[in-house]
Amino acid sequence: MQETTEGLRVLPNTAGCRTVKEAVTTAEMGREVFGTPWVKLEVIGEDDTLQPDLFGLVEAAGILARDGFAVFPYTTEDLVAAERLLGVGCEVLMPWGAPIGSGRGLNNPYGLASLRAHFPGVPLVVDAGIGLPSQAASAMEMGYDAVLLNTAIAKAVDPIGMARAFALAVEAGRAAFLAGAMEPRDMAAPSTPVIGRAFT
Repeated sequence: MQETTEGLRVLPNTAGCRTVKEAVTTAEMGREVFGTPWVKLEVIGEDDTLQPDLFGLVEAAGILARDGFAVFPYTTEDLVAAERLLGVGCEVLMPWGAPIGSGRGLNNPYGLASLRAHFPGVPLVVDAGIGLPSQAASAMEMGYDAVLLNTAIAKAVDPIGMARAFALAVEAGRAAFLAGAMEPRDMAAPSTPVIGRAFT
């Protein structure tokens, strides 16, 4: 894979593509220019939300996977679409948290948690919609493997400071997941022992 002069790897992206043909052609150009079979695959289906066209996404992913690409699909938390994407050769899934650039965080925590539970061995990356470090931490606490960020950092007053905050949040969220969080309860439960207390 080609690297920049700073030693960073490049991940070509089919952002803005609205048809299977556009996405496949853009991916092929990215491979030729950057010398990598990796591609973040987007096939946009709706202008106001930039929601993925799941039907076109699965079709394009299948074409590219058969052509030797490692496809990173920008998708939703839809379980059926996830099955189809894995079935055509994707090894990573990148569900949105919220519409691209919205900063709304995790709009459907239940759906994202269900996706994680259904595919425990598949690398999952929350891609789009995260605006705050706390939202990134929440995704990592669910067991997601990474978050993909752009707008939240690019539009911050202090992008470097915000990037640092996100790095800390991701690290904390991952540590919390590995530590195993307590189960929430509907009623209070005393955390201080009462046996042997002096007064009753």
